[in-house]
Amino acid sequence: QVHLVESGGGLVQAGGSLRLSCAASGPMLSTYVMGWFRQTPGNERDFVGFISWDAGRTYYADSMNERFTISRDKDKNTGYLQMTNLKPEDTAIYYCAVARALRTTSDWYDYWGQGTQVTVSS
Repeated sequence: QVHLVESGGGLVQAGGSLRLSCAASGPMLSTYVMGWFRQTPGNERDFVGFISWDAGRTYYADSMNERFTISRDKDKNTGYLQMTNLKPEDTAIYYCAVARALRTTSDWYDYWGQGTQVTVSS
């Protein structure tokens, strides 16, 4: 069982940056993958990217890797989503999640954080 707690969301002006954190309690096995998703009202959760916990291999949805960077600190059991040059269309609730394999769809993710709101003003 893995419990995820996100932090770092907030209000930022367009062009600004935010770093979201996802602290995991419970064993983050070497085979786990930490993914990031975002969701706007009335829409499904969209895949942002993931990182393999052991090797730190990353993969991003199209257009996400230009401004978003995913990393993790194994010693702190924490993952990060660094977002730069934020745009109003990035406004969403951002979620971290853990899966047992490299997957880009939310159905494959077993554990989820509570979500953190990111609002980008123009």
